[in-house]
Amino acid sequence: MGKIPLTDRKYIPTFIFVTSLFMLWGIAISMGDVLNRHFQKVLNVSLAQSGLVQFSIFGAYAVMGIPAGLFMKKYGYKNGVLLGLCLYAFGSFLFIPAAGAESFGFFRIALFVLACGLATLEAVAHPFTAALGDERKSEQRLNFSQTFNAVGTIIGPLLGGFFILGDVLTGDTQADLFSVKMLYTAIGATVFSIALAFWSIKVPPLQEARNAVGTQRSYKELFQYSHFKWAVVAQFFNVATQGGTWAFFINYAITYMPGMTDQQASYYFSLSMVMMLLGRVVGTYLMNFIAPNKLLALFCLGSIAMCLIISQHIGWISFACLIGLQFTFSIMFPTIFGLGMKNLNDLREKASSFIVMGVVGGAVFPPVMGYVADQYSVATAYLLPIVCYFMIFLFAIKFYKPVELN
Repeated sequence: MGKIPLTDRKYIPTFIFVTSLFMLWGIAISMGDVLNRHFQKVLNVSLAQSGLVQFSIFGAYAVMGIPAGLFMKKYGYKNGVLLGLCLYAFGSFLFIPAAGAESFGFFRIALFVLACGLATLEAVAHPFTAALGDERKSEQRLNFSQTFNAVGTIIGPLLGGFFILGDVLTGDTQADLFSVKMLYTAIGATVFSIALAFWSIKVPPLQEARNAVGTQRSYKELFQYSHFKWAVVAQFFNVATQGGTWAFFINYAITYMPGMTDQQASYYFSLSMVMMLLGRVVGTYLMNFIAPNKLLALFCLGSIAMCLIISQHIGWISFACLIGLQFTFSIMFPTIFGLGMKNLNDLREKASSFIVMGVVGGAVFPPVMGYVADQYSVATAYLLPIVCYFMIFLFAIKFYKPVELN
C-alpha cells in the first residue's frame, strides 16, 4: 500500500482556496488584540472591560455556530463561504459609524457582526478541509491549513501596530480613531472583493454529493459519540487560553519590559505568531511519526511549563516564554478539531457547528484574566491558562478515542 497523500489531486484547486480562508480569520482575530490595547488608551476602558473585545468576537461563535451549520447543510459549502465573507465585510464597514459615535459598545457590535462571519467561515472550512481526502490524514490536513491561519495572525498585529498603535495619540478621540476606521474600511472592501471573486468560481459540490447518499443521522445520534463531546470541551478551554493569552500580551510587554512601547509590543506579538506558524509546520511534519493525540499531549505539557515561567516575570526569560508559548499552543485547535470529527461521516457538518461553538471559551476567559490582572498583576493572570491546558491534556491522553457505534 502506497503513501497516503495529503489530499487527492482532483481536490487541489479547492483545497488551495479553502486553505486561504484560514488566513482571513487569522487576521481579524489577532487584530482584535491590538484593538484591545488601543481602546484602553483612547476610550479609557479598564483591562477587565477591554476583555469584552474578545467577548464580542468569540461570543459570536456561540451564537452563530449552529445557524452556520444549518445554513451550510441546506445551501452547501460555497454559499456558506459567501455568507461568511459578506458578514465579515459588513462588520468591518460598521467600524465607520462606530468611530463616528466614539462608542465602545458600538465597536463591540461591529466586532460581533464581523465575528459572525468568522464563525461561519470556520464552520464551513473545517469539515470541508477534513473531507478533501483520506480521513486518516484529516488532522494533518487541518494542521496544514491552519498554518495559513498562523500567517494571518502574523499579518494582523503588523497591520495594527503600524496603522493603529503607531499613531501618536492627540487627545482628540475622533482623530485617534481615524486610523481604526480607515483600516477596517480597507479590510471590508478587500473581503467583499474576495466574496465577489468566489461567487464566480465553480466549487465541487462535495457536501451535496455526500448528503445525497444514505440517511442523515440526527443530533441525538451525534451526542452518542463521547470523543466528539470531549472535543467540544477541549476546544472551549483551548480558545479560552488563546483569547486570554493574546488579549494581554501587549499589556504584559509594556508592564515588565522597561521602555517598550505599544507599537514595539505589537511587533513582538507578531513575532509570537511566527512561532505559532513554525509550530504548525513542525507539528504537521511530526504527525508523520507521532500520533496526533500524543503530540497534542506533549505540546500541552510544554505550554504549562511556559505559563509557570511567564507568571514569574523574570525579564527577557519570561517574555521569551510568552513569545514561545505560541509554538506549543500552535497545533491544538486543528488537532482537537480533527480528533473530534473522527468516524462521524455524515455527521461532520453538525459536529463542526458544535466544535466551533466551543470557541466561546475565548469570550469567557479574557474578562476573567483582566479582572485578575486588575486585582493582582498581569503576570499572575498568566497562571490561569494552566487549568485550560490541563483539560486539553486529559482529552489528548484519554478522551480523544473515537467511538465505534453500530
